[in-house]
Amino acid sequence: MDAAAPVYGGIEAGGTKWVCAVADAGGDVLATEVIPTSTPETTIRAAVRFFEDRRPLAALGIGTFGPVDVRPGSPTYGRLLATPKPGWANVDVVSPLRAALGVPVRLDTDVNVAALGEWRRGAGAGLGTFAYMTVGTGVGVGAVVNDGLLHGLLHPEFGHIRVPHDPVRDPFAGSCPFHGDCLEGLASGEAMRRRWGRPAEHLDDPSAWELEAEYVALAVMNLTYALSPERIVVGGGVAKHPALLPAVRARLLTLAAGYPGAPVPAGPAAMEEYVTGPSLCDRSGVVGAVELARAARPESTVFCDAPGNARRD
Repeated sequence: MDAAAPVYGGIEAGGTKWVCAVADAGGDVLATEVIPTSTPETTIRAAVRFFEDRRPLAALGIGTFGPVDVRPGSPTYGRLLATPKPGWANVDVVSPLRAALGVPVRLDTDVNVAALGEWRRGAGAGLGTFAYMTVGTGVGVGAVVNDGLLHGLLHPEFGHIRVPHDPVRDPFAGSCPFHGDCLEGLASGEAMRRRWGRPAEHLDDPSAWELEAEYVALAVMNLTYALSPERIVVGGGVAKHPALLPAVRARLLTLAAGYPGAPVPAGPAAMEEYVTGPSLCDRSGVVGAVELARAARPESTVFCDAPGNARRD
């Protein structure tokens, strides 16, 4: 690597770990490091050290767990809100990194940034409307609509939508500390752990995965009808189970009941194209964070932010 060439930094800031990366001007990742998420001070300090060792840094992009204030110009921009992560509520993620590194810092949600990574370099490349759903410790959705990342009042909180919950079939009350049996409370990795008594990666019971596919399929159907994305990528640790996505596709065909017909996928072959896993595997988030940093370049006149305002370079 040319010592004088600037690099672009990205952080996928998760509740369990922070993945830090630097990339060249073309977005190719040059180095990464995984930092366990401990206290805010310790975690942020470790991230600063990673980037200080890899100067000159041109800009930094961050995709963080939330909820988080992503509104530039807001007095609490970059500050986590009512997160259930102990010790992290009201923590300012942006200011200490900006002050320590002295570079522009862009921030978005972890799932929006994963959507950006897949849109720029993965399964959503070339699409104008695209959604990324993560089903892991939590559940979330990031979306590209009309070539821009979707924001609004705050950012999408799709994990907290309501889906049908049959207490006879599934007597589990839900794990969400705010809503109980919302989508996240029923379908997240944490919900599976509490319902079945062990983590999803250690679950082999077909009935457990049949129930999980039901909830994920309901969520995908709602997302399809609400946003009309051209493709939905489903990622996250829970989604890695080989039985899940095939069961989701099959159930979605039944739930859709033929409505409204073409161009909504109407058969198994089309459904495999429509509901798919991430092309970037576990790197969607950190690649998207780097893309967020690259959008802060002076020559980038348009920033991937709101619908219709997507950067093209």
